[in-house]
Amino acid sequence: MMSSNPENSPSSRSVAIIGAGPMGLAAAYELSKKGYSVDIFEAGDVVGGMSASFDFNGLEIERYFHFICATDFDLFELLDELKLSDKLHWVNTRMGYFARGQMCDWGEPFALLRFPFLSLMNKIRYAMKVMYCKNLKSFDHLDKLRATDWLKKWLGETGYDMLWHPLMYQKFYDLQHEVSAAWIAARVQRVAHSRQSLFKEKLGYLEGGSETLLTAMLDEITKKGGSLTLKKPVTEVTIEKNKVKGLLIDGALKPFDHVISTIALPYVSAIVPGLPAQDHEKLNAIKNVGVVCIIMKLSQRFSPYFWLNINHPGIGMPGIIEYSNLNPLDRHILYVPYYMPQNNEKWQWSDEQFRDEIIAGFRVMNSGFDEGWIESFHVSRCYHAQPVCTPEYLSKLPPMKSTVEGFYMADTSYYYPQDRSITESVKVGKQLAKHVFDSDARNV
Repeated sequence: MMSSNPENSPSSRSVAIIGAGPMGLAAAYELSKKGYSVDIFEAGDVVGGMSASFDFNGLEIERYFHFICATDFDLFELLDELKLSDKLHWVNTRMGYFARGQMCDWGEPFALLRFPFLSLMNKIRYAMKVMYCKNLKSFDHLDKLRATDWLKKWLGETGYDMLWHPLMYQKFYDLQHEVSAAWIAARVQRVAHSRQSLFKEKLGYLEGGSETLLTAMLDEITKKGGSLTLKKPVTEVTIEKNKVKGLLIDGALKPFDHVISTIALPYVSAIVPGLPAQDHEKLNAIKNVGVVCIIMKLSQRFSPYFWLNINHPGIGMPGIIEYSNLNPLDRHILYVPYYMPQNNEKWQWSDEQFRDEIIAGFRVMNSGFDEGWIESFHVSRCYHAQPVCTPEYLSKLPPMKSTVEGFYMADTSYYYPQDRSITESVKVGKQLAKHVFDSDARNV
């Protein structure tokens, strides 16, 4: 139980949070509920991080797509607490696969049986892999394995080349063989558990997008005395005698009892020079891929699928997310995400080069497509978008609660073996807040 000593009461303890994405806001929300004085600092001009929205020619929509699965329990709990559960909608969605010039249904048993580019044995092996992942209780035994080796063992070379090689290569390129099998299995499991039945996939979206959740959290934080400062990059987290002193912003020191960083880990080492050497070594060894995400507004529906994977020679797009097939908007919205290491030649491409490649691919995939369908086109780029989760990944990360008293850090790396999602942001935000609670309880 917290001491009655005024110096140790939550209201007398100040917390700075670096980064106003879902994780940072979730941590701030939990802390503000306990009476902590919380100040959030965001280098950008909006809240949300990769879940931030923008004005897409009159449509407020996220720069990068998000969807909700049936097992996103931390998110459901938060929505209920914020009285937003009625904003969550579920839709039976379809998945497709464009392979070797054919548009194929995917994602359910009959579609698998009809798929023309796998043998019966490959199909059986694939179905067994999905069921295996769905029923896993622990990913520990997969944590030491590389995904490419594990998938090839399950599916064989032919099955792997058809189903997984395009996905792995066009996301990680030369880093594809470094990805953990546990990370892949967790991705498969999350979607497998989001099925209404064996034949129906059910995914969710939040009315108003992630902005609905972000705004509600921020409103509660400010009601409880918290603050948000935008367009203020943190120069340094100052440390004296292995204890946090505060933040250096615009040349001035702002004192804080605790500092939580939720920015991408590759940025942390530069702004927290006082961390132990072993933490700097781990931070500097983390690999990420970036993303160039194209969002398009079309006058017509492109396909009946929400998620469309692609394995076709000459098409450079890794896949298409037709978001309006999940969230029924008044226009047809598509995302085309290009993940890649930052040294990939496409990272330097102009917006127009991506547009030209997408249009060429659309024409191959849909003979009726016309460039005149495109009403709006926008490109967003994120340098550190996806950590490359290698085997035994958590052991390679610095501790969430630093050995520096009062400093805590996390980014999407700490979701491992889970992939990035809003629910994982909420979960880790709660964990960061709990570290603060526990630290103050020990210091009573």
